[in-house]
Amino acid sequence: MPKKTITSSKLAPSRGVFGHGTRAGNMVYVSGQVAFNAQQEIVGVGDIKAQTKQVMENIKAVLDEEGATFDDVVKVTAFITDMGHFPQIHEVRREYFNSDSYPASTMVEVRALAHPDLLIEIEAVAIV
Repeated sequence: MPKKTITSSKLAPSRGVFGHGTRAGNMVYVSGQVAFNAQQEIVGVGDIKAQTKQVMENIKAVLDEEGATFDDVVKVTAFITDMGHFPQIHEVRREYFNSDSYPASTMVEVRALAHPDLLIEIEAVAIV
């Protein structure tokens, strides 16, 4: 099965050897998204809700490239630097996921992310 690298002009260019996501057949794998906007600025330094919203908008941009929506997402994995942010993160996530079809989800507290001002990173898997 051929795979395709996904890039979105709505996002900052990848800072490593990876795309914004990958499509293989009807599966869309969204690379871990952080709170960088298209201008490569961190949105919401110190504000978990603002960062989570930016992350979700970045995921949406990747899904849009493949004609997918949050209703197509079957799994998300979130990496956060403080488990105390759990309620605020889920407050924002409720704006994006339909309560009738929440995806499977894992949340892991990590010591650090790719930049010291980043508080959250989320990756997703969708079926289109």
